Amino acid sequence: MRKLIIVLAAIVSGCSSTSLVTNWKNPDIVIFDANKVLIVGMTANEEARVKFENRLQAEFEKRNVDSFKSIDLFDVEFTSSEKSEEELSEVEQQLLDKDFDAILFTKIIGSENRQNFKRRMSDMDRLFDTFNDDYLEYQPIYYEDEYYDQFTIYHAETSLYCICVGKERQLIWRGNIHIMDPVNIDKTVDDYIKLVVFALKEQELIFRKEHANETTSI
Repeated sequence: MRKLIIVLAAIVSGCSSTSLVTNWKNPDIVIFDANKVLIVGMTANEEARVKFENRLQAEFEKRNVDSFKSIDLFDVEFTSSEKSEEELSEVEQQLLDKDFDAILFTKIIGSENRQNFKRRMSDMDRLFDTFNDDYLEYQPIYYEDEYYDQFTIYHAETSLYCICVGKERQLIWRGNIHIMDPVNIDKTVDDYIKLVVFALKEQELIFRKEHANETTSI
């Protein structure tokens, strides 16, 4: 893992708006394959959410993995109000019934310029065992107008959850990623997705390392 972080740091320095800070993989998992993945980009910025989920879905399509976007499954009413644990459990069961086996969940968890930065940063070391816990902790992102005030360096997190029957819907992988002074949404989204895809491939999670003709590396 240390080697991976060093390699990623070298790749993204200077030309990318993103950098991988921590990279945790469930020690009980060697290789994880998914046949149907839900992509969740949690942000109140609708433009960024659409761009992120669309472009990440394109990476799944390149590798013949079925994926669906939260913008297609979560309606406006769902994301505009607080949800209970029971409601999220119903959503998870619906996903299981529709043969989903993984959720790739991305959200902003804080920034260096917010007054609550220290509290949010202290949460970076917390591991959420289920999608429910993770979503419930950060769902105010959808509806709190002041959540993004004065952000200059965003601290984002992407987590991969297995929602397979019999596997306790466990956390498979988590990466904490810094986004440095984002100005251009398109470049920021592209940089972020390239970094996530690269990390997942290195960890043998859903994606596999590039073949000679791969064109998606950073």
